[in-house]
Amino acid sequence: MQVKKLADLDVRGKKVFIRADLNVPQDEAGNITEDTRIRASIPSIQYCLDNGAAVMVTSHLGRPTEGTVGPDDTLAPVAVRLGQLLNKPVKLVSDWVDGGFTVEPGQVVLLENCRCNKGEKKDNEELAKKMAALCDIYVNDAFGTAHRAEATTHGIARFAPVACAGMLMGAEIDALSKALHEPKRPLVAIVGGAKVSTKLTILKTLADKVDQLIVGGGIANTFLLAAGKRIGESLAEPEMVREAQQVMDIMKARGAEVPLPVDVVVADEVSALARANRISVDEVGPHDRILDFGPKSSAKLADIIAHAGTIVWNGPVGVFEHAQFAGGTKMMASAIAHSEAFSIAGGGDTLAAIAKFHIADDVGYISTGGGAFLEFLEGKTLPAIAALEARFQD
Repeated sequence: MQVKKLADLDVRGKKVFIRADLNVPQDEAGNITEDTRIRASIPSIQYCLDNGAAVMVTSHLGRPTEGTVGPDDTLAPVAVRLGQLLNKPVKLVSDWVDGGFTVEPGQVVLLENCRCNKGEKKDNEELAKKMAALCDIYVNDAFGTAHRAEATTHGIARFAPVACAGMLMGAEIDALSKALHEPKRPLVAIVGGAKVSTKLTILKTLADKVDQLIVGGGIANTFLLAAGKRIGESLAEPEMVREAQQVMDIMKARGAEVPLPVDVVVADEVSALARANRISVDEVGPHDRILDFGPKSSAKLADIIAHAGTIVWNGPVGVFEHAQFAGGTKMMASAIAHSEAFSIAGGGDTLAAIAKFHIADDVGYISTGGGAFLEFLEGKTLPAIAALEARFQD
């Protein structure tokens, strides 16, 4: 994927419009409870400030009603935190679409919640042209919204004098391309989660590309059903057995495989107090619930990961929130951390597992975009990236 990169551009004296992802969680009093996304946006903003640009930053926050800015919608707390991280004041600008505000080289302003503007979500062309007129350079640094065609992620990129990827977006594109378009083999994909139906397209796309496809969670239970195993009262989708079988057939035809667990951890309920039993997969009783991979299966996965050249990770293999069902995911996380392979991980549960097992520094790249990461894995065209690609030669 060829896109212009911010670091390759001369921004001195230019008006730069950065679409960041500052959609951070807040408590009931409006205090920011976790600021990772704000911190991740700093390199692009700092680069522009250090090189003498006049910087405008905007983002969505929550799910506001277009046309109004309610008390829960304002980016005011974000402006405060951004100012603390940049060590300079960050003014919040309301009603900014038609201009009427000033920003000098070396200054940065935060433009109020872009999803409050009428036409944002529908990628309104008139709105996009007005926003494009505000800047000399448009920077998309919000990979987490790359799968949506909206005015600040797609439309403005068509009309701005120059359109490029920011530091964060550029790193995402490079990492995903390295993992899926030019991977070092063997390529191992790990797809966990509750339902085959929500990840069927990803599974089929990956089945055509990867050397080993590890499935976990409820997805693995559906695959066990397809392999003729009894799963008791485990979470699964019996109606998706045929699709699971198709994925295994695609892999088998390529000389690859979907390694299914030979032992599992079961209980009669999902709770912190549930008693966990480690048994062979052939011993699952009618009232058992499979809640994790057993030690033999986990060791086998660790061995597969140890020999991988590239690892793509989306989803845990068990109910890792409870200690007695965390063994499989913990062993897998440790194997990824110690692997020489290039690894890329994404998705909310995956990020939670990475944090729980303290391996963030040992993962090659951690994707910030949940939905966008999944759609990229599915092989879909992401509108925001396509818009930047279309402007590469300009």
